[in-house]
Amino acid sequence: MKVVPKANVVDSCGWLEYFADGANAAFFAPAIEATDKLFVPSLSLFEVFKRILQQRSEHDALRAIGLMRQARVVDLDDSLALSAARLAVDARLALADSIILCTARQLGATLWTQDAHFAGQEGVRYVPCRG
Repeated sequence: MKVVPKANVVDSCGWLEYFADGANAAFFAPAIEATDKLFVPSLSLFEVFKRILQQRSEHDALRAIGLMRQARVVDLDDSLALSAARLAVDARLALADSIILCTARQLGATLWTQDAHFAGQEGVRYVPCRG
């Protein structure tokens, strides 16, 4: 993958916070709204679609995905999968967390999140959940 300086990846919890206009929505807004510098792991599409589908409607879920697709979607390929597996073991992260963080690192991107699992990780902008 090509390294893009000043790129961003927003964790699924950040997207959900933004779409719900939650307490930390303003924290995520600069990264989400700069779509020319934004990358979306395909796994985030899954997680956001699933959660909004459960809590609202398919129409709302599809609308959210349409907004996410304004950025560049990064597919999970074999190289990323294996790198994420190594990261999962080394940093003791769950599957989704390791894929999202590994995606950000491979792109030279900053990961924006309110997920405490990422607190203290290199290349992460973390804000505690306030909701």
